[in-house]
Amino acid sequence: MRSNLSAPPSEQAAVEESGGCLTDLLIPIMAIGLVGIIMMCVIGGMTIPPAPSSNALAAPAGEIILATSTEGIARQTSELSGVFTVEVQHWVGSIQKWASETGLEPNLIATVMQIESCGDPRAVSRVGAMGLFQVMPYHFFGTDDPYDPDTNAARGLAYLQKSITKSSGDVRLALAGYNGGVGVIGRSENAWAAETQRYAYWGSGIYDEASQGAVESTRLLEWLVAGGASLCQQAHQRLGLP
Repeated sequence: MRSNLSAPPSEQAAVEESGGCLTDLLIPIMAIGLVGIIMMCVIGGMTIPPAPSSNALAAPAGEIILATSTEGIARQTSELSGVFTVEVQHWVGSIQKWASETGLEPNLIATVMQIESCGDPRAVSRVGAMGLFQVMPYHFFGTDDPYDPDTNAARGLAYLQKSITKSSGDVRLALAGYNGGVGVIGRSENAWAAETQRYAYWGSGIYDEASQGAVESTRLLEWLVAGGASLCQQAHQRLGLP
């Protein structure tokens, strides 16, 4: 379900680094200090650790790096965040399986499911999109059952992978491409349909908060108030949750 709340314009912060230079007086003082440190290391039997590679990004154990957030490289945990609604959490085992099969990060898969169907496997949109990931009919093969969760995920996530590749890993653009077609990725956001702008706003915010380890997603709460709650109520009933 889509709300009529327009997304605020994206904001990008430019970070500038200013260089500096040492005076003629400071250079010899620092050189003497450096020599002293090296002599102390040699005399004491110490070793000087190598400098880390400037182009290497280390991720903590249990984490994978698959996409960029709206603010640059993001570390994505292989575990599903707890910010998603109970209807989406109901699918945690399947989400983990689909993440393993596709290489997509679980929180990204859950984000798309959250705003597409809120976990309702029988959801149908006014334009005919079907299932958990609201896949259009022309993405299915003749023998497919569009409402089968694994089939729906396979077709929907294949398109999400295509969108991720087209956007060079930018999650906001990838989400826009999933909603409005990958053709929108190269266009100005002002040229996107209003629904696509809202979709990118909701999705990127939820995903970023989930990936950053938030306990609660303010963007998800905003989405629920804007109309998502009715979608989740329908999913809750259809899943037979208490």
